[in-house]
Amino acid sequence: MAKMSIRRKLAIASWSEPSEGNIYGKLTVDMTRSLRYLEELRGRSGEKVTVTHLVGKAIAEALRRAPTLNGRVRLGEYIPFDTVDIAFLVALEGGNDLAKAKVCDVDKKSIVELAHELAERTSRLRGGGDNDFEKSKGAVKALPTWILRPVVAATGFLASSIGVTLKPLGIQPFPFGSCIITNVGMFGVDEAFVPPTPFARVPLYVLIGAVREHAVVKDGQIVAQKQLTITATIDHRFIDGAQLAVLAKTVRSVLEDPWQLDGPSQAAAPDATAQPKS
Repeated sequence: MAKMSIRRKLAIASWSEPSEGNIYGKLTVDMTRSLRYLEELRGRSGEKVTVTHLVGKAIAEALRRAPTLNGRVRLGEYIPFDTVDIAFLVALEGGNDLAKAKVCDVDKKSIVELAHELAERTSRLRGGGDNDFEKSKGAVKALPTWILRPVVAATGFLASSIGVTLKPLGIQPFPFGSCIITNVGMFGVDEAFVPPTPFARVPLYVLIGAVREHAVVKDGQIVAQKQLTITATIDHRFIDGAQLAVLAKTVRSVLEDPWQLDGPSQAAAPDATAQPKS
């Protein structure tokens, strides 16, 4: 019998036939100014800031402005979170397994601070220095799938809905915050959709695709433009059209004019003539 990875084993123990109402959507944005902004920010800070960090910051801004998405459902009642916390998925062992790196108060952090904190957490995960992850990984390895299924469901409810700390399993309260972000663009995938993870109990899953150059019509002329497609899987219990419009509008606004994150005096910074690097 082939040996299953932790990711595969956990997936089998988590999902069954789909029964929840989810909304799927995508947003394609012009990344010309964002790429220029990231290049400038890397030069100013020395930090390796990427599209993932910028999208994470944009999502945090959207969650702050559309608070009905920033919360959880507990026993049929919506409970808002006091902070905007986001979990970023990290590929381990060459992509054979996944882990999450949760960052708190993303809306209050700068992109440089977000990049620095996420890099530290990613380094610990990949180096085996994250004690909580090592505990949870050990538990998943030890339990057979048929036992793991009810255990995962129970721990998901206790940690993600109630906010219970499960120290022996390395699980902290609300381990995924209110959003999970993953970037498949680094693997060359243009766009895809994230399946909801039942035990995470988050209302929003965001997938970042690859930045590609496309031919677009601008001022009556066909020009090359670097674009990014972001897809979202959203729990319909949390959001309707009005909230979805706020989410999409905020993310597009930040990505098409990222200088606004530096304050009013920096918003709408003039375009440079140099072409940004991808």
